[in-house]
Amino acid sequence: MSPIKSRKHLVRPTFPAMAPGLLTTALLGSLTLVPAHAATSANTSSADAALIAQARNLPHVQVHGSAGVDYRIDELSSHKFTQPLLDTTQTIDIIGRDLIQQQGATTLSEALRNSPGVGTFYAGENGATSTGDTMYMRGFDSSGSIFVDGVRDLGSVSRDVFNIEQIEVSKGPDGTEYGRTAPTGAINMVSKRPQPDSAISGSLGYGSASQRRATADWNQAIGEDAAFRLNVMGQDSGVPGRDRVRNNRWGVAPSLGFGLGTATRVYLDYLHVKHDNVPDGGVSTIGLPGYASPDPTRPFLSDAAPVDPHNFYGTRQDHDDVQADMFTAIIEHDFSDDLAVHDTLRWGRTRQDYLLTSFTATAANLSTPDPDDPSTWTLARSNPTFKHQTNRILTNQTNLTASFSTGAVRHDLSAGIELSREEAATQGIAPLPGSTWPPANLYRPDSDQGGLAYARNGAHGHGKTDTVAAYLFDTLKFGERWQLNAGARLDHYRTRFVSTDVCGGRRGPACGSHPVGTVLPSVDARLSGDLPNYKLGVLFKPVAAGSIYANFAISQEPPGGNTLTLSNASNSADNPDLAPQRARAVELGTKWSVLGDKLLLTGALYRTTVSNDLVQDPTDGLYYQVGRKRVQGVEIGAVGRITERWAVSAGYTRMDAKVIHGSAVTSDGSADLPYTPTSAFTTWATYRLPFNLTLGGGARHAGGMKRGSDGAIGTPAFTRGYWVFDAMASLEVNAHVDLQLNVNNVFDEHYVAAINKSGYRYTPAMPRSAMLTAQLRF
Repeated sequence: MSPIKSRKHLVRPTFPAMAPGLLTTALLGSLTLVPAHAATSANTSSADAALIAQARNLPHVQVHGSAGVDYRIDELSSHKFTQPLLDTTQTIDIIGRDLIQQQGATTLSEALRNSPGVGTFYAGENGATSTGDTMYMRGFDSSGSIFVDGVRDLGSVSRDVFNIEQIEVSKGPDGTEYGRTAPTGAINMVSKRPQPDSAISGSLGYGSASQRRATADWNQAIGEDAAFRLNVMGQDSGVPGRDRVRNNRWGVAPSLGFGLGTATRVYLDYLHVKHDNVPDGGVSTIGLPGYASPDPTRPFLSDAAPVDPHNFYGTRQDHDDVQADMFTAIIEHDFSDDLAVHDTLRWGRTRQDYLLTSFTATAANLSTPDPDDPSTWTLARSNPTFKHQTNRILTNQTNLTASFSTGAVRHDLSAGIELSREEAATQGIAPLPGSTWPPANLYRPDSDQGGLAYARNGAHGHGKTDTVAAYLFDTLKFGERWQLNAGARLDHYRTRFVSTDVCGGRRGPACGSHPVGTVLPSVDARLSGDLPNYKLGVLFKPVAAGSIYANFAISQEPPGGNTLTLSNASNSADNPDLAPQRARAVELGTKWSVLGDKLLLTGALYRTTVSNDLVQDPTDGLYYQVGRKRVQGVEIGAVGRITERWAVSAGYTRMDAKVIHGSAVTSDGSADLPYTPTSAFTTWATYRLPFNLTLGGGARHAGGMKRGSDGAIGTPAFTRGYWVFDAMASLEVNAHVDLQLNVNNVFDEHYVAAINKSGYRYTPAMPRSAMLTAQLRF
């Protein structure tokens, strides 16, 4: 029989001590797909409840059989979520390792294609270009709401998934769980942990654009209750459809686990990742639908042909060098089956050194010496984008979980205290006087050019935020039918930001009596306050396999909450004189476990309103926090197995995201929010044939989007919707080797994957490409 992995209900990688007979019973129960909710009713015996709780904490196991994979995961990693996904009153997508592997996803951005309406649709602000995982979710930038094992992950970098077990996408205000977050959700990446069974696996892949990637995962048991695990990754890859852009990185993640299977477990983890990339600055939007001449004296530009989407407008000096280090110590102790404590200590640091040749194809920067000969047209490389930044975090999170009864009411309680210090330090870099790049030919740019001389200009910035937080969650069960899920959190924060800048610039201080270009103090600001957040959900279970719920939640994000940067500008949301941004959400939903608990179906109606948004008064020109934005819609999903061989993951959302009160923020002047598709769909399915061949594929759809508003002239105000189809085939050669072929964008669809705020640049879609991977296991 062929080896497969059974992972339903088996998410958390640790388990409390159990007698041998009890452990065997729990294993058999999990492998026969005992539904997680079977033990959630109020009249379940305490022994059965303990058994199910222990089964949920079992590590992933490898078995032999003829069934296919299972994409359904019923348990969240965080102890703040006291119930299985079926009985959690919120829309949450869990993307597991099997789904990530079968799709050939290597980064967080690629894996999040499985969550409808979440993506990297935004390519940067005006002349600058975004780096890393620039996520938009339900109308708002969620890049500052990315977590690893429940701890905020700082830095605008691209995150590899080689050491990730699953990705949890919770939608709606999540301030009660995580503290300050984006108004519409958070993303939590769950790391792999040592397991009690020895195993070795790995992969070797080669694909289009010289994509080369290798991974290894070695788990070694040490005695009866300890284990060592080592995950490594190396990648040296071009990007299909893009000249000169490269994604080169390597990483290593050793970890130790002690006391596995006992009442006290200790985990020591370290992660080191290093990037040596050539970043993608995008291509000119000239010739795209909606483009018009930026210069009334040159109307012929409106009819110009689009540029080749392969074009690279950067130079040989462009680079994105990143080093990320993370150390984590986790201690877990079970006082009893109903009482446990968990403590997480994390130190992390991310350093980024970045130079990208950005451009803005304004009338002044676009030269057309011979209007009849487009081969003579050039584009000024006028916006070198520098970033020299270090992010650090030190945090300790202590959590206590308890289950008990007060009369006829059963309580599942989770409480904790979190202490954290987050820092961001930047160094200013600028071209030396008189040093420029030569212009690029618009249709045939030469990337071998360089010669820009630059150095640190003396400007710097340093932001630090200290936070003390306490939270309490309780699920109250009133018999078999009704549950009340309540949670509250209070964060007390203190932020200090100090910076110097070059005077006379667009964002620099006034020069006064100093010469233009002098480095002067810019911002020296302090901010402190309290952030109360809460949520309340009511859940009704008409049957054990179904739930109907209503949920209300609020979250807040103070000035500087996303970047740790404060500003003196009156029109900046990071001005310390402002009140925190506030989000309120109402969600009505239902979840059903069908087909013998093989398939989870979900559906929800939601509305999130964001207040305290900055609006400029047209009379006095001042800014006031009177604006409101709203996103509302419907989201449905299905994940699991239709048969033992047929696995599926699918989701659809339709959103209406608008400014309710305030100035228009899209370039067409409408009330719509930018970078938000009106509808989005994603699906992936695989079927395992009897002769060791698995066939799979999926479709992704994003509706049309509008870009942000600024002073750009003639650039496209929108992007069109698109459909993309991917395919996969995997052949089990023998018990140790599978060959997997992934073909992305099978029909070679051309579309705009992301556009920048001014509309001068866009990121082209990845064309049809293939990757062949050998999956190894021993």
